[in-house]
Amino acid sequence: MFEELSIQDKMRIVQELVPGKQITIAHIIANPDDILYKKLGLDPSIDYSKTAIGIVTMSPAETAIIAGDIATKASAVELGFVDRFSGTLIVTGTVSEVQASLTALVDYCRDTLKFTVCPITKT
Repeated sequence: MFEELSIQDKMRIVQELVPGKQITIAHIIANPDDILYKKLGLDPSIDYSKTAIGIVTMSPAETAIIAGDIATKASAVELGFVDRFSGTLIVTGTVSEVQASLTALVDYCRDTLKFTVCPITKT
């Protein structure tokens, strides 16, 4: 026999996103193929022949704004994408510029904001 459940008997599940203070990806792509720039929607007027792409994801997502500011002040990188809703930052520049900007923003988040950070990786 099956019992019918009333509204009071139904299980309710509530899911919440509780972002931590963390950088989950900090990666440098050295000398990527041109098609990657196009697929990312990056500015086609920039000469990408000797550049790198830096990708950072973080939470809370609004930290991407602070990270973009730190990245552009640390070196001559160009902002490719800043998303305050997903916590994604993309910068472009020479390999050394991207390395300097990612190092500065990871250090600031770890030391000043007390974030948990990942190592900067590179391909």
